[in-house]
Amino acid sequence: MANNLTLLDLAKLNGHDPIVGLIEEVATASPEVTTIPARTIRGTSYKTVSRNARPSVAFRQANEGTDASKSSFTERLVECFILSSRVEVDKAIARGYEDGVEALQAIEAMGVMRAALSTVGEQTIYGTDSDAKGFAGLQALVNSELVVDAGGTTVGTGSSVYAIQAGPQGVQYVYGNGTTFDLSPFREGDATDANSKRYAAFIADLTAWVGLQCVNKFAVGRLKDATADSGKGVTDAKIAELLSKFPVGERPTHLLMNRRSAFQLQTSRTTSPNTKQEAFTGILPGVPTESFGIPIIITDSIGSTETLTA
Repeated sequence: MANNLTLLDLAKLNGHDPIVGLIEEVATASPEVTTIPARTIRGTSYKTVSRNARPSVAFRQANEGTDASKSSFTERLVECFILSSRVEVDKAIARGYEDGVEALQAIEAMGVMRAALSTVGEQTIYGTDSDAKGFAGLQALVNSELVVDAGGTTVGTGSSVYAIQAGPQGVQYVYGNGTTFDLSPFREGDATDANSKRYAAFIADLTAWVGLQCVNKFAVGRLKDATADSGKGVTDAKIAELLSKFPVGERPTHLLMNRRSAFQLQTSRTTSPNTKQEAFTGILPGVPTESFGIPIIITDSIGSTETLTA
């Protein structure tokens, strides 16, 4: 089957340089998965409460009464969803690997874990548009009051920057059943090929219950429709406009963007001489790590072919 190592794969692995080792060339850069805080829960869901109105407070004159008031709350359900993978390695192939069976199993274990992080990263951004069986992502959770349009017009070339408030009162991952990613030890068993014929294999299962909590409506903002069109990319000015949408006391903790957006931001920053430079050297500013003191997370989970929104 397509998910199994082939004899060609084995030949390539046996011929590798032991000093260089395995070089990963797959796009698995999803640092948001390891940066955004996470918590585990005993079950697979829980309810939380958000205050959406506070008691009214006003001045009054002497001997004048005050109207009774109270807070109002909204109950929200946070759910975890099953993420899984099954890794099968033909026993004959594994035993033919010159570094041994355990070394090949370790390579496959690393591969499936990287794939899991990449899957969670993409789900974090696009939610059910990425996989309808998973949790809702930032694209659906963003508050419409916290959106800035970059104004891109070229169809199918859009991208987004997300400003998030990461933490228990904002955005955080939730892992169910008291654990995060559970990768079982490899065991001997029967695998099935494309023709339903069996063969002996080493088998491991990856399982996790994963959810994304966002119960604060001021925890996610979005700069949308950033394209490569002239003047429609990501700049500090546009990020400043996005930050201006957040109420005082609800400042984002991180900015999420892809490599193209980071490059646009980098090249938009001034390279002209200033009072601290004798002459312009022609060297661009470094890869941006922050904007207005807010750390930037550069991730491949955000695409550059998003559909432009109205």
